[in-house]
Amino acid sequence: MHDHAAEHSGSACGHADHESVLDRAERLCRERDLQFTRLRRDVLGAVAGQARPMGAYDIAERLSGSGKRVAAVSVYRALDFLTEHGLVHRIASRNAFVSCGHDHGERDGLLFLICRSCGGIDEMTSPAIESQLGRAVAEAGFTPTSRIIEVEGECGACRERGGPPGH
Repeated sequence: MHDHAAEHSGSACGHADHESVLDRAERLCRERDLQFTRLRRDVLGAVAGQARPMGAYDIAERLSGSGKRVAAVSVYRALDFLTEHGLVHRIASRNAFVSCGHDHGERDGLLFLICRSCGGIDEMTSPAIESQLGRAVAEAGFTPTSRIIEVEGECGACRERGGPPGH
C-alpha cells in the first residue's frame, strides 16, 4: 500500500505543503500548455492552505475581500479545472476538496482515509485494492469513470488520544 502521508510533511491529511502544491501546478500547466489563471491559483492556494477539506462556498468566502466578491460559480469552474488535472480531489462524502501535491497516474485508484474525530484525510494508492476492484468491475461488466474510495474511521493519532480532540 502506498501512503502519501509517509512521504510528505506539511499540512495535516498527508498533503504536501502549500508552496510545493502551487509549484507543481505551475509546472504541470506549463508542461501541458494550460492556463493557470489567477483565480485557479488562488483557489488552489486556499485549498492547499487548509488541513481539512474545503467546500466551494468556504473558498469563495475566503477569497472575497473588501469590495471584491468571488462568486461560488467561478470557484466551481476553477475546481473543475483543478480536479480534471489532478491538482485537487473531491471528497464526495463531504462535498469538499483537498489539494494533491503528488504525481500519480490518471487511472490510479485513490483511497481516502477520513477521520471522523479530527476530520483529517490521508490519501493513498493501493495496487492490491486497485487489482481487486478492477476484477470486480470487470466481472460486473462495468466501466468506471472514477476509482475513488472513501473510508471513514478513526486515525491513529485520535485513537492514541482516546477519542475526539479535547477528550
